[in-house]
Amino acid sequence: MTYNKETLKNAIVQKLRLNYGCTEQQATDGEMMKACAMVLRDIMAERGVQTREETAHEEKRKVHYLSLEFLMGRSLMKNAFNLELLDELTAAIGELGFRAADIFDMEPDAGLGNGGLGRLAACYLDSMTTLEIPAAGYSICYELGIFKQKIVEGQQVELPDDWMQLGDAWLLPKLQEAEEVHFGGKVRTRWDNGHLMVVHEDYTRVLAIPCDMEIAGYDTDHVNTLRLWQARSPKPIDMKLFSEGQYLHAAEERAMADAISQVLYPEDNHYEGKSLRLKQQYFFVSATIQSITRKHIQQYGTLKNFHEKNVIQINDTHPTLVIPELMRILVDDAGMSWDEAWNITTHCVAYTNHTVLAEALEVWPQQLFETLLPRIWQILQEISRRWQLKVEEFYHDPAKTAKLAIIWDGGVRMANLCIAGSMAVNGVSALHSEILRKDLFKDACQMQPDKFKNVTNGIDHRRWVPQINPGLDGLLRDLIGEGYLTHPQELKKLEQYAGDKAVLARLEDIKKQNKLAFAAFARKHQGVVLNTDAIFDVQVKRLHEYKRQLLNALQIIYLYQRLQDDPTLDIPPQTFLFGAKAAPGYAVAKRIIHLINSLADQVNSDPLCKDRLQVVFLENYRVSLAEVLMPASEVSQQISTAGKEASGTGNMKFMMNGALTVGTLDGANVEMHDLLGDDNMFLFGLHADEVEHLRHTYDPNLLYQRDPVLRRVLDQLKVGFRDGVTYEDLFQRLVTGVDGQADQYMVLADFAAYCEAESRMRHTYTDRETWNRMSLTNIARSGVFAADRAIAQYADTIWHVPYKK
Repeated sequence: MTYNKETLKNAIVQKLRLNYGCTEQQATDGEMMKACAMVLRDIMAERGVQTREETAHEEKRKVHYLSLEFLMGRSLMKNAFNLELLDELTAAIGELGFRAADIFDMEPDAGLGNGGLGRLAACYLDSMTTLEIPAAGYSICYELGIFKQKIVEGQQVELPDDWMQLGDAWLLPKLQEAEEVHFGGKVRTRWDNGHLMVVHEDYTRVLAIPCDMEIAGYDTDHVNTLRLWQARSPKPIDMKLFSEGQYLHAAEERAMADAISQVLYPEDNHYEGKSLRLKQQYFFVSATIQSITRKHIQQYGTLKNFHEKNVIQINDTHPTLVIPELMRILVDDAGMSWDEAWNITTHCVAYTNHTVLAEALEVWPQQLFETLLPRIWQILQEISRRWQLKVEEFYHDPAKTAKLAIIWDGGVRMANLCIAGSMAVNGVSALHSEILRKDLFKDACQMQPDKFKNVTNGIDHRRWVPQINPGLDGLLRDLIGEGYLTHPQELKKLEQYAGDKAVLARLEDIKKQNKLAFAAFARKHQGVVLNTDAIFDVQVKRLHEYKRQLLNALQIIYLYQRLQDDPTLDIPPQTFLFGAKAAPGYAVAKRIIHLINSLADQVNSDPLCKDRLQVVFLENYRVSLAEVLMPASEVSQQISTAGKEASGTGNMKFMMNGALTVGTLDGANVEMHDLLGDDNMFLFGLHADEVEHLRHTYDPNLLYQRDPVLRRVLDQLKVGFRDGVTYEDLFQRLVTGVDGQADQYMVLADFAAYCEAESRMRHTYTDRETWNRMSLTNIARSGVFAADRAIAQYADTIWHVPYKK
């Protein structure tokens, strides 16, 4: 069936009447938004059935992408765009008496993720579908997504994010495909005719209810699925306890089950939090593997060819328990020998590493496994024993055995389990993958060098250019056509216009209009008035010390002090825009947010800074805010400590929208620099090898004593700001150290070079033709950072599946 404005109108009216019992005249904006979503959902569901039938008929290999995060953002405009119905839907909404912009804005962000990891997973689902790879994503259907951030008296306050109130319109519950997950209990084993018989008893049952979200590709009828698992107790209430008046106790089992899918990343600095996190990981992994193997048996009647027809890609270590869970099903349920099961497992599971930070490489207490997952613990012990023997036979070195062990000193090391049980391990940028091979996983890489690969991250360029930046999309279509939508490398054609003054002027005007649009957004949502004649200098990302928002803040203090010393200082006006959420338990990150807001209050209230210097912390940074901010940004701050950022994807979105990067040689910045050279970005700071070399002798207190400029900036932290807040704790953390090494992320070591890079950037900005040419060059060379390229690389080098060229 073909859809146009009239068929969409009729379908929306029907949804309003059948689902909400109202006419279009009586409907609220929320009801209209949900009706539109359900119409598009129906279109995708119908195509999804056809896609799955074709996949089964042709016995295609399927990719299963497991991630504890999928930061989907809003889907109404995205799905309409991919279905090539955005203009028709916009017109239909208008003719039904609503403003399309208001309806699109009604949709909550599906905040089922924390940052780059979850956004990457969402981008990859889009590209897998567009490239017509049979695939499915799997995660948890969190009732509350990443928290809503409120800034109260300069400090972060977390509020619950009830996204499902409107967002559930996209979900298709599949009660008939529910799986049962077991926790706790006891395991009895016995041998019978050479087969190990396992009996798991006295366990707690939790039902996993699948809620499917259909994913549309662009320029294709292919549809894939994101399966989100909802946790429910099979026993709603204990009637005996309820009858005795023990009402809370009667519902306790239900509450404990519901908690598994209630909140994204519960705080885990206590035993209960760790237990809940491990339950979440096993819950979604067990439900997923049971579902995949059940469907495989229905089609093929055996699991012996499972690895030939399925690839399981695990996004970071959170889904690692897929390895012992698949072994459990193959050995316990299918009756395979250990060697046969291990061969299948290690030929279908692949692992993407996303961090080199030691504290982010998950290690779980052994005790948790023993009590929560007794059968998985037994399987882990056997995997660990066999892996240890393999390491010992290769190295004959107790130190290396200890380092590579899966179970050691009372802990279960998830990254080592991934390495032992997967067919491929990949990093997400060239530098990151090199660090994995030569440092973090050096010993494992020497044992199995062919297992280690690189796939640099990519972004859904269709979302991050044509959907959110129609002005730039119009320019691109006029100059190079619309081929770039499905072949992003065609953006290279834009570079032939680098000397065309008319094109550069048009590009500058597009940026100006986007700045005005963002200023209107900021005024409406935050009540702040932005200076649109100023440089929009932006740092938006998760708040972590290694990402160095603190370095940016120190540089702003330096600039502010220069203005105090010389009110006639000749610099272009500059508006610094921050957006970041700090993990609820990350005290230092929260203090940095407070500092940025103290600094903003100081600068913005000083008459000397009016129309010259402005600092704004954007509250509740999220995908939908980024979609308005990215097209308006002129400077992209990518200033992490070299060697700490695995890749980054925000850097790619900024680049694709024509912002120029001030950055270190870290993560994907390295590959951006390979493409752009020194002439088209503002590079500064220590390199990754220099950071490691300096670490042994680094003394930030010496820098503080020797550099009067730096000393004055840091002393401002001790003195504080007009709001009466001082930051002695951050000063100590940088200069003398608090419970450990001072300035762990080399903020002070890179301070002078960063200030110089910002100065170069400001000077270049005043030459409008040069700036606009650099902006065009960034856009033209950004095609390699599209998710389509990354997914094609996974398909060629790891998954070995065909895709649409």
